[in-house]
Amino acid sequence: MGDGEHLTEAQKKWFASLREGLERDSGRTLDEWVAVARTCPETRMRARLRWFKENHGLAQNRASLVLARAFGSQHGWDDPDALIAALWDGRPNGKAIMEAVSALVGRLDGVVLGARKGYTAWSRAYQFAAVRPAAGDRVRLGLALSPEASGRLTAPASEGWSERLRATLVLTAAGEADETVAALLRQAWERS
Repeated sequence: MGDGEHLTEAQKKWFASLREGLERDSGRTLDEWVAVARTCPETRMRARLRWFKENHGLAQNRASLVLARAFGSQHGWDDPDALIAALWDGRPNGKAIMEAVSALVGRLDGVVLGARKGYTAWSRAYQFAAVRPAAGDRVRLGLALSPEASGRLTAPASEGWSERLRATLVLTAAGEADETVAALLRQAWERS
């Protein structure tokens, strides 16, 4: 967890500080905690997290770091291609829209791809855009902009992605990822 090339510099620093804090505050190295994790009788991630908290006092972030090292990342963040394939599999129109948005993002410099189970995101220093499947094989595009930045944008519902993404746009076809969307992506990218 946190070692992949698909992290921003801020994310890399956060994971490094998480590891340093774990070792400093607990007096054990990450490798020593991995050995402890391998004694856990639980097999499911949530149960393992609860076990760590109850038996060793490690909260979720630190326990997740240890468990990812011991058993592999449960989030799949180190394999964004697999997460993206799983998310968009069976959604041909949604996948085409995501790829059209991705092509627009590809015009921008210094972008880091960040895939999650429920959405595909892009960051520079911070996340500036994300897409997620929506009802009817449509796609919700979230942008780190104010909804007032364009008449095409609305305030997001509860999306579960970065709180920085304050505007959304529903796309129903790949052709809607046009130069207007490219300009909105650039504005959001510039702010990140």
